[in-house]
Amino acid sequence: MLEFAWPWCFLALPLPWLFRRLLPAAPGLDFGALRVPDLEDFRHLEDGAGVPVHAHTFPLLALLGWVLLVLAASNPRWLGEPIGVTDTGRDLMLAVDLSESMEVEDFLLEGEPVDRLVATKAVAKAFIERREGDRIGLLVFGEQAYLNAPLTHDRATVAKLLDETAIGLAGRSTAIGDALGLAVKRLREQDATHKVVILMTDGANTAGQVKPLRAARLAANAGLKVYTIGIGADEMMVRQLFGDIRVNPSTDLDEKTLQGIAAATSGRYFRARDLESLEEIYAELDRLEPVARGEQQLRPIRALYFWPLALAALCAGVVLWRQCRSAA
Repeated sequence: MLEFAWPWCFLALPLPWLFRRLLPAAPGLDFGALRVPDLEDFRHLEDGAGVPVHAHTFPLLALLGWVLLVLAASNPRWLGEPIGVTDTGRDLMLAVDLSESMEVEDFLLEGEPVDRLVATKAVAKAFIERREGDRIGLLVFGEQAYLNAPLTHDRATVAKLLDETAIGLAGRSTAIGDALGLAVKRLREQDATHKVVILMTDGANTAGQVKPLRAARLAANAGLKVYTIGIGADEMMVRQLFGDIRVNPSTDLDEKTLQGIAAATSGRYFRARDLESLEEIYAELDRLEPVARGEQQLRPIRALYFWPLALAALCAGVVLWRQCRSAA
């Protein structure tokens, strides 16, 4: 339906009439007398028969322009049909490790070996798409921690920004404490009833200014729940000069610290050794943090003010053009 955001603007409609009634008339021009032999040639001007059309048209056009201008000022808009929008009241921050060790190719995606970041992206993007109603943010960290996407309901944009991340973008080392501290800073001032951090890393805290367990205490004091995910296989085959050998690519993973972070914030620690276990972890996170099914009714609003504004400008242009021609 049509509505006017500022209907009180219509009180300005009688202003031209009030100005005409209350302000003194402009001083007239004195014309000299003209002698003519008779009045026969001027009889066709009696009763206004010879008054040019524009003498009546252009004042009406100016009045129409004023009405259209007031109509535009009232901000007309069209309210669409109500749309149900899910809102869980939850803020969820993804913190993704982009350090050098994420280059290790110990995951399989569709039968092909891929590095840990590619596997993380594949599963995390699907998780983001399922979180309808949550406000989701993206934080990346390496030697430094950066906010890549602020909290938003636009899940497609967050998934796209995650897909565009690259190893080494935030440095080669791992600053787990700084990443968690930045998440606390971004979530602490929010009004959400439930604040969650999902922190994914494959290493230990080797950089940054804040100790991970201290950052966990800050998160707990701010009412944040932190789920930590340790990424990396337990073993993989590495080709050497004298043949393949079996190694553990996750020797740098500090599971004790990740478990301590989760315990301090009433969260949980998960271990992702392959793509299937990573998918199971995100399915478990869906269960632990279920998406609410309640909906709010919102109505899309389409602004219409530019139509009367454009017509008012057209009327003003025609009147101004005519005045310029008359003056010439």
